[in-house]
Amino acid sequence: MLKKLVEKPAFRRFVAGFIAAYFRLVNRTCRRIQEPADFFERIEPRGLIATTWHGEHFMFPFVASTKTWKLAAMISRSRDGDLNALVAEKLGAATIRASGGRDGAEIARRGGVRGFVEAVRMLREGYAITITADVPKVGKVAGEGIVQIARRSGAPILPIAAVTSRRMRMRSWDRAAFNLPFGRFVVVFGEPIDVPEDADEATIETIRRELGETLDRLFRRAYEIAGGKDA
Repeated sequence: MLKKLVEKPAFRRFVAGFIAAYFRLVNRTCRRIQEPADFFERIEPRGLIATTWHGEHFMFPFVASTKTWKLAAMISRSRDGDLNALVAEKLGAATIRASGGRDGAEIARRGGVRGFVEAVRMLREGYAITITADVPKVGKVAGEGIVQIARRSGAPILPIAAVTSRRMRMRSWDRAAFNLPFGRFVVVFGEPIDVPEDADEATIETIRRELGETLDRLFRRAYEIAGGKDA
């Protein structure tokens, strides 16, 4: 009976609405700290790829306002992804249903090819697209897919760390940080990373490594500012 209830679209929309409302509460009750403070005065919020790590993405919809940024999120076609997509839409973002993988067969199964084409199209239309840098089940290791999307679209990759001082660390494969209200919400932006259209395999690998190292550095800085500890 419970399984049938969970699979009902109306129930899933209700749950998505509740989750979206909860994270709006977290955003509203946390004191925001941003580094650099003048980031939005320097960056044009169009045609860029905003990225973070899996498990650190719950507050990502609040990094920038959907009133000024035309946002779209790439979300997997899994059952969990279905709910995440509903939540993203409740928070004002469009969605692309796809995810990366470790090889061609896995990418095809997860809709990666279609997602790649859709992401390139939307970037050229001026969307800021959010994509996690690491692929499912391989946490905190940047994948090549996001670099290839940037190469094909000409859009820069913007690494971002968004954390809260009060959080509960979950026992999932990505050690997800579930954000809690009434604390500090810290957003640390990196510098945009450009990928040349004619980038060869060696260049792509160098940029992939640079992206991973940059995200690790941003998260160290964000958690240093936020303080607190995992619950």
